[in-house]
Amino acid sequence: GGFACGAGVGVAVGVAAGIWFSQRQMKATSKSKPRCLPIVTTAASPAAGHYSQAMVNGGEVFISGLLPVTPSGTKLSDAPFAAQANQVLDNLEAVLAAAGSNLSQLLQVRVYITSIDNWAEFNALYAQRLGGHKPARAVVPVPCLHYGFLLEVEAMAANSVQ
Repeated sequence: GGFACGAGVGVAVGVAAGIWFSQRQMKATSKSKPRCLPIVTTAASPAAGHYSQAMVNGGEVFISGLLPVTPSGTKLSDAPFAAQANQVLDNLEAVLAAAGSNLSQLLQVRVYITSIDNWAEFNALYAQRLGGHKPARAVVPVPCLHYGFLLEVEAMAANSVQ
């Protein structure tokens, strides 16, 4: 069993406001074998390595680690924790939107944080954004993150386009 992300599946590209993706393309292949569709949006921090901001397969969205980087590429390394956390959550919302999803469809969230002392502040900001929705979540203390960032978030969500 298994499947491969094949050539020719196309790329969902964020344009203008960065909240567009090819629903037609996803629906057109929904009766064929499972497919992987990379998600790219200009409304979130750009991918800085050999990875996609997210991948969609069937009704699931797999979101890469998101850092406190603005859509224009400005790194918020020196910003206070709350500013970094809010930028990461903005990026998460933008990538979810580009993938045909939203915060209420999050299934699992993994938060890498360089100081457990920031956990309560993150939890409050996160709860404010998600309201009553409580996806599975892990908060993982790490010694450091790239560029001196204070947190990174990766997630998995459902998507309404299958």
